[in-house]
Amino acid sequence: MSDHQNSKDPGSIETVLTHHGRVPEDQFGFVNTPVYRGSTVLFRSLADIEAQQQRFLYGRAGNPTTESVESVITELEGAYRTRLVPSGLAAITIALLSCLKSGDDLLITDSAYEPGRKFADGFLERMGITARYYDPRIGSGLAELMQPNTRAVLAESPGSITFEVQDIPALAAAAHAGGARLIVDNSWASPLYHVPLSLGADIVVHAGTKMFVGHSDAFAGTISTTETAWADVERVRALLGFFTSGDEAFLVARGLRTLAIRMKEHQQRALEIARWLEGQPEVLRVLHPALPSHPDHALWQRDFTGSGSLFGLLLRPAPRAAIAAFVDHLQLFSMGYSWGGYESLCIPVDPRRARSAVPWNEEGNLFRLHIGLEGIDDLKADLAAALERYAAAR
Repeated sequence: MSDHQNSKDPGSIETVLTHHGRVPEDQFGFVNTPVYRGSTVLFRSLADIEAQQQRFLYGRAGNPTTESVESVITELEGAYRTRLVPSGLAAITIALLSCLKSGDDLLITDSAYEPGRKFADGFLERMGITARYYDPRIGSGLAELMQPNTRAVLAESPGSITFEVQDIPALAAAAHAGGARLIVDNSWASPLYHVPLSLGADIVVHAGTKMFVGHSDAFAGTISTTETAWADVERVRALLGFFTSGDEAFLVARGLRTLAIRMKEHQQRALEIARWLEGQPEVLRVLHPALPSHPDHALWQRDFTGSGSLFGLLLRPAPRAAIAAFVDHLQLFSMGYSWGGYESLCIPVDPRRARSAVPWNEEGNLFRLHIGLEGIDDLKADLAAALERYAAAR
């Protein structure tokens, strides 16, 4: 399916999301590719099993449901191929292992997703791979950190806690000059608003659990690559046995159909609330790259065409009791570690425990907000009441 559809003019993003990855005539006219559940794929003859040329050989390598998702993401990312894997963390680990071996060196942005850091500091270290962290805003200065054995650079733009925007073309140039591949976590903006492969990245990963699924009811990750990087990624995925069931893939495919509409709404609502928060007395700073007040706003304007639902809120210094007063009595915002669903989320975060290259020295309490699809005025009222409680407890 994916090779055939990649040869077509994909049309607009909205058209790709609506029509790509499904072929009703192959499914007896049903609109959606159904859930394929299965491990064993049958062969008709000895010649067939020896040739290994069937479209599907074994369930672990995929099925029509997983392929339908991979086809859509490949088009959106402008990639050579894509693989659907069980989670965003699985996507990161496969991407890293596709580039690294014992004795190699890895550079990771200091703003990276914390489970990815733990994988590097724990598992990769045991493999004899060195993980070093760099300033997310280092840009072309990355060249000074490159070593002869540096084989991968991991970026996340923006970081999902502190929201620094990274200069992907500069990082790609430095990585490639040193013989390394650039991996970019693109979960925040999605390929609708940011396309790292077009800026020089070699591998793009997503926590598909978030914006792709969109309903907080399934785990998924995707890995999209250039043609050069594909064989290594697929080799590692196959050797480790990572695969996604048809049930999970179907939920990702369902979410993708409305991704453009949801991203538009999430973006507009998040920006409106972020601008409103900038005017509130308890607020020190709003960390949203699409705001002119953000230090990386110009870089965001250069490389992005839109923004996501997630941003940071820095409030005036206050004791733990004020933090509890803020979050414990929220009516519409809930506390939860993920994001990307229809429901709004708010959690307190402390970047100090997950930074090593650039210490987090900001005064005040940081919260991470995901703006869902509730009414804007209702969300503002919920936050306004929380800010009043925070001020009273401060």
